[in-house]
Amino acid sequence: MSEPASPAPVPPLTALDGGPLDPALLDGRAVLVVNVASRCGMTPQYEALEALHRRYSARGFSVLGVPCNQFAGQEPGTEQEIAEYCSATWGTTFPMTAKAEVNGPGRLPLYERLTAAADADGRAGDVEWNFEKFLLAPGGEVVARFRPRTTPDDPALVAAVEAHLPR
Repeated sequence: MSEPASPAPVPPLTALDGGPLDPALLDGRAVLVVNVASRCGMTPQYEALEALHRRYSARGFSVLGVPCNQFAGQEPGTEQEIAEYCSATWGTTFPMTAKAEVNGPGRLPLYERLTAAADADGRAGDVEWNFEKFLLAPGGEVVARFRPRTTPDDPALVAAVEAHLPR
């Protein structure tokens, strides 16, 4: 009998500044991948995402923001505008990718794996809206999926993060 395939690490990504995203920011860490948007009613989740990132960063955790304009055009800015907005308005320090698609034929390859994961209700498939969250264990396995209305400070989300911090 063959061994099960080990989870894949996060594939190479382009950072918000246009260069390659440093893999050391994510390798061996629990990562909460979130498609973000600056003009969404859920944009205040940035504050709780940053708080979660700061709270657990030293213990091997990172938030990864993925700006996406696929939902009602709520992330229309350039990468530079997004970076300035997030830094000035929310004080974000977590890594972010270049603007990307999360659904459809042009979706970021990482989202092929993420959208195959089911949420707590057993539903997999396309991202529903901005601020959908996927938790990756340190080896890259998708271990939890949280729909957009689940805030980053939700007890179930925090418990999932704590359960998957590197030992």
